[in-house]
Amino acid sequence: MAATKASKEQKYDRQLRLWGDHGQEALENAHVCLVNATASGTEILKNLVLPGVGTFTIVDGHTVSGEDVGNNFFLSNNSIGKNRAQAATELLQELNSDVSGNFVEESPDKLLDNDPEFFHRFTLVIGIQLPESTCLRLGSVLWSACVPFLVCRTYGLIGYMRLAVKEHTVIESHPDNALEDLRLDQPFSELKNHIQSYDLDSMDKKDHSHTPWIIIVAKYLEKWLSEHNCQAPKNYKEKEAFRQLIRQGILKNDNGVPEDEENFEEAVKNVNTALNSTKIPPAVEDLFNSEQCNNITSQTPSFWVMLRAVKEFIHNEGNGNLPVRGTIPDMIADSKRFISLQNVYRDKAMQDVAAVFKHVECLLQSIGKPPESISEKDIKLFCKNVSFLRVVHCRSLAEEYSVDSVNKDEITSCMDSPDSEMVLYLMLRSVDRFYQQHSRYPGVYNYQVEEDISKLKLCVNSLLQEYSLNVNIKDDYIHEFCRYGAAELHTVAAFLGGSAAQEAIKIISHQFVPFNNTFIYNAMSQTSATFQL
Repeated sequence: MAATKASKEQKYDRQLRLWGDHGQEALENAHVCLVNATASGTEILKNLVLPGVGTFTIVDGHTVSGEDVGNNFFLSNNSIGKNRAQAATELLQELNSDVSGNFVEESPDKLLDNDPEFFHRFTLVIGIQLPESTCLRLGSVLWSACVPFLVCRTYGLIGYMRLAVKEHTVIESHPDNALEDLRLDQPFSELKNHIQSYDLDSMDKKDHSHTPWIIIVAKYLEKWLSEHNCQAPKNYKEKEAFRQLIRQGILKNDNGVPEDEENFEEAVKNVNTALNSTKIPPAVEDLFNSEQCNNITSQTPSFWVMLRAVKEFIHNEGNGNLPVRGTIPDMIADSKRFISLQNVYRDKAMQDVAAVFKHVECLLQSIGKPPESISEKDIKLFCKNVSFLRVVHCRSLAEEYSVDSVNKDEITSCMDSPDSEMVLYLMLRSVDRFYQQHSRYPGVYNYQVEEDISKLKLCVNSLLQEYSLNVNIKDDYIHEFCRYGAAELHTVAAFLGGSAAQEAIKIISHQFVPFNNTFIYNAMSQTSATFQL
């Protein structure tokens, strides 16, 4: 068992650094359904199979054609005439022996007719190159069952993704610029005592130059507060004066020249970080005020139970503050002093976790659930990341497509710029309308390109009219989409494969924040945009 774990750690080393053991475990427990093994579909699955997704199932009723082999690396000449789901599954499974692959030789429409609950079992469903009617039907089934649905499409030089998920909670959002949680403006008693144990004035040179910068700032902040009516430095001028106060504390040699004390320089550099006020981020405050947090039932997911427990903690033991995160940044200090300071924060964090754990137990008891249904490990992770919690609510496909609930404001404001990626979204909607009327996409056959231009223009106008959109679409785009002939170019499919797999892993691992809700990639200009539609 240990040998297997070690080989797994070696195999997945890079990604484990990104999402940790628990993220990898979530990935290995996931069952992803891919509808249609086209070039885009197999590129997405390749990027999920390589990092070790547990199981995948391909649903595809098509037979492999020469055209498929031409743009899909996971089909070969020998695949022609075989079912596409089967042929792709066989080749994809060769990429990773840890992954289990299945296939269903049925069209999604047939499955939706005979067994719509088939799709309920998956962690995530990814639909590729689906006609609008199938997409809306499948979207409705998955929305009702609370199964995330990722719609992907490659159309000529355009890539498109749409995420439909009722509620997606993220504990580890991994923000780029996370502020440290040092509490120097509101030090807890253990931190106060630790700061008091230092006397900078009576230290020898070695100890003085190895004192952690957090202690230095805290010491000079005490001095500043006593001289400034308990008001911390707020504006640039005051912070500069505070930095100067710290600089004055640098030891001087016999000639009165300041010594080279890097820890003091570090303290000066980190004044802004150290003076961050301890407060609850507005996004987290909104979550505390939400219905899900305040109305806990036996059906409530553990995320909301833990959030409510943290809210109770804030009103009681936390004295209005979130649990202490328990981490400090690296700094110049000797090991003994650094570890001693680190332990002050770590012990306080553990104390806060224990208090939150008690609140979780009480809440679970009140809704008739066993206390062990949420582990201490989960609560610890939650408390550590509580400042960065995110909840994504997407709109359903039905809301996006309905005349009554279409997001006209977003479309109209984006179309103020006539070459915005929004025009590509409207064109994709128009070619779907063309397909409904003609049972084929425009420009699929060369000899039809010219006559299809006028037919597609009618579809564009009827779409804009139906949704009362007072926007203008240049003829160039209509010509371009007819020239595409619904081709699925491998280069665009490969780009989309990487982007979609990344979003799929965010959904599966509940780490990092997925986009909300529409992503368009323009390979002509190498630009992309996200819209809330």
